[in-house]
Parts: sequence; structure tokens; C-alpha cells
Amino acid sequence: QVQLVESGGGLVQAGGSLRLSCAASGRSFDFYAMAWFRQAPGKEREFVAARNWSGGTTYYADSVKGRFTMSVDIAKNTIYLQMNSLKPEDSAVYYCAADEHGRIYQEVRRYDYWGQGTRVTVSS
Repeated sequence: QVQLVESGGGLVQAGGSLRLSCAASGRSFDFYAMAWFRQAPGKEREFVAARNWSGGTTYYADSVKGRFTMSVDIAKNTIYLQMNSLKPEDSAVYYCAADEHGRIYQEVRRYDYWGQGTRVTVSS
């Protein structure tokens, strides 16, 4: 059974940084695609970043490009989202997601597994 557990959220001032983690367990993820999404209050869940577990190109939403970096530590079975130069509009619950077929999408409905989310609040 695939389990994704996010951590690392919190309260930070605008311009600050946070690193989110997503601990993945229950399968070999070698052929999976992994992604980060976020959902602000009253808004739809939106794509943030995605890549294949084993490597390759990382794709980012335009709103986070140049500020966020997604990485994978295969040895620790953990995905990270390094968030720098945070803005109040980055405030949201951040979710880790996995697609077992290794296909990278920006649509929520394409992903098979989800974590419970971790909240990020950026104060101005």
C-alpha cells in the first residue's frame, strides 16, 4: 500500500524559505511520477512541480519557477520541495502525489496516490 506523508510546513515571513518533505513507502517508486500540488482556501488544487522518481526533467508551474526546487533522495525514499523567496500568495496546503505509471501531468485527477498535506502560511 502506497503511503505518502508530508511534513515541513509552517509559518514564515515573506521572503523566507521552507523545505517540505514527502516520505514515500509501500512500493518501489522507480517508475513512478511524483508531484507537488497546493490548495489555498476557497481555490482549486493546483500543480506546483513534478518529475519522475528516478530522474529526468522537473516541471514547474510558472508561478514558482525560479523560486521552488523539487528533488528526490532515493536512499531515503523522500521527495523534497525547497521553497525560497516565499510570497503570501504561496500560502496553501501542499500535497505530495504519485502516479504509478510514471506519467507527468499537471491535472489533479491523473494522480493515483496523495498525502494528507502540510500547511504553509506566508505572512506579509
